[in-house]
Amino acid sequence: MVAAIIAGAAVAAAAYAGKYGIEAWQAFKLRPVRPRMRKFYEGGFQATMNRREAALILGVRESVAAEKVKEAHRRVMVANHPDAGGSHYLASKINEAKDMMLGKTKNSGSAF
Repeated sequence: MVAAIIAGAAVAAAAYAGKYGIEAWQAFKLRPVRPRMRKFYEGGFQATMNRREAALILGVRESVAAEKVKEAHRRVMVANHPDAGGSHYLASKINEAKDMMLGKTKNSGSAF
């Protein structure tokens, strides 16, 4: 008799656990999807580059040390170099961004 009561309680507990597990899974599936990657800047380039745009291109803050700018430039340029299948236009914008962040630009705009 006691074994039947314990077995019944175990079955009821398993049923409740299953019910709440299914409800939790459905709530988990309905949550808003957050992108796993960082959201990048959406939009084209400005006619003349400013520090904000240069920082966005390189993925750094506007007030960053020169070493960080050089590291970021190298990282972005490796991914977008024309010899590795990248665009000449993007490479020129990346170089212009580095020059802007290092204070070496004459605000002449892109070569394109």
